Amino acid sequence: MLDLFHYNWQVREDWFNWCESVNVEELNKTRTGGMGGIVKNLIHIIDCELLWMNHLLGETNRYPQKETMTNLDEVKAYSAYTKKITETFLERQSGDYHNKTVTISGKNEEYTFTYKKVLQHIVTHEVHHIGQLSVWSREIGINPVNCDLLIRSFA
Repeated sequence: MLDLFHYNWQVREDWFNWCESVNVEELNKTRTGGMGGIVKNLIHIIDCELLWMNHLLGETNRYPQKETMTNLDEVKAYSAYTKKITETFLERQSGDYHNKTVTISGKNEEYTFTYKKVLQHIVTHEVHHIGQLSVWSREIGINPVNCDLLIRSFA
């Protein structure tokens, strides 16, 4: 599982680099779909990774600077903070994560998922939102990041 997270983090870093070549107005422009913008999508990806890690860890890791982020470097710092938490969690997991469960309380229901399913969700959630970034990059006339898993070295 760790290798797929490495893939996502590598692609995310490539998107951060891609963002460096795009003007701030385009990065923050309101768009249709996803979370409504390029930077907002990136923040959402990181938010969800941290949210699910908190559930799996039974902790409340917070990034206090999140509410005052105003530039891409601050989003990158948030990503690095979250990645460290996730990477430490994954490195400490034994093979029992396939069966270990976490229960999440919803508004009127409780949901129980295996750690494996939650980790798979985190990976596919990011891939989904990266696809939205690819669409938006083409809309502004810039080639998207090549996210092809087959041609990347990420393990």
